[in-house]
Amino acid sequence: MKNLLRSKMKGICKRECSETLVRLLKNTVEYKRAKNIMLFYPLKNEVNLLPLLEDCEKNFYLPRVSGDNLLCCPYRLGDELCFSSFKTQEPLSEPVNKNTIELVIVPALCCDKKNFRLGYGGGFYDRFLKDFNGKKIVCIPKELIVDTVYPEKYDVPVDLVISC
Repeated sequence: MKNLLRSKMKGICKRECSETLVRLLKNTVEYKRAKNIMLFYPLKNEVNLLPLLEDCEKNFYLPRVSGDNLLCCPYRLGDELCFSSFKTQEPLSEPVNKNTIELVIVPALCCDKKNFRLGYGGGFYDRFLKDFNGKKIVCIPKELIVDTVYPEKYDVPVDLVISC
């Protein structure tokens, strides 16, 4: 069921309400309290939250894949990026301990009403989040909130889903 849902959701563009999602996210208590925030560099159809990088009062980080794991790497506008084997853009900076991060904005193809997300199927974020101490948020268009994403025992729900 997950794979069927995943292939259905992959083709849906999630960018239309990116600007609104940035504004809604900035107004959350979680964002306001966090000093260190991990974003993701969007793929073609994903929500684009990169305008957050202009917030000079925050430290931002992007993920980098290393084997089966995600590393958390500092990133500022203009820093060099490289393409990973997954065709995502990743920073070249040295990784930090993930619990330096207070808030992670997690990518998702869709979410369910219990705050479980459906990712691309690699399990990278679930492994990263399983012992993560900070807050976890997904920003997604409301059309991509479904009844269930068929969560499994290793799936980690997020704390908050922001939608527009």
